[in-house]
Amino acid sequence: MAENALIVGAGSGLSAALARLFAKEGMKVALAARNTEKLAALAKETGARVFACDASKRVDVEALFAAAGPLDIVVYNPSARARGPVAELDPDQVLNALVVSCYGGFLVGQQAAKRMLAQGHGTILFTGASASVKGYAQSAPFAMGKFGLRGLAQSMARELAPKNIHVAHFVIDGGIRKLDTNDERAAQRGPDGTLEPSAIAATYLSIHRQHRSAWTWEVELRPWVENF
Repeated sequence: MAENALIVGAGSGLSAALARLFAKEGMKVALAARNTEKLAALAKETGARVFACDASKRVDVEALFAAAGPLDIVVYNPSARARGPVAELDPDQVLNALVVSCYGGFLVGQQAAKRMLAQGHGTILFTGASASVKGYAQSAPFAMGKFGLRGLAQSMARELAPKNIHVAHFVIDGGIRKLDTNDERAAQRGPDGTLEPSAIAATYLSIHRQHRSAWTWEVELRPWVENF
């Protein structure tokens, strides 16, 4: 029987690579994003269902899961940033970064957990960043959101693993290569300076398929030339 996958915060990068891989592996894919128009080509390519959803809004997330039906794997990708010196940051922009990067992860994780507890199995995967473990100067809001998301994932993993629900967090420690545009950063860094979306997606799938006797709760991925 085909597995059902939901990717929240779908776009043209990692999410698209995940959608393509999941579809190739025979999964039924659902994509959720605030702007669904950008997903038309990807949905056509992968046969995915598309849902409009602002992951930072409880009503939207609850409606998304009610419409999506049973799910075997849920991936949370959204994040938001607010850059600048801490003394000059706009508090409203900081709040938005926290709500999107962290609180939205809770909303999606909670809805996924409710359904997976009822069905007795499932996988919930959260996409982190370098900022999940390293707070950079003038990037406090992003670090706050990503640190929080990592804490959420760790707590959920400890709570839900004994109930046959695999929760994992991915520290993407480096830039992801953009495939749909001219990627100047990737060109500057060379062929090994950024992460290939398809390679990241393959790791997500491998974590989903791990035997439960040896589950991973966190994976750190970086180009081999990236400094620790």
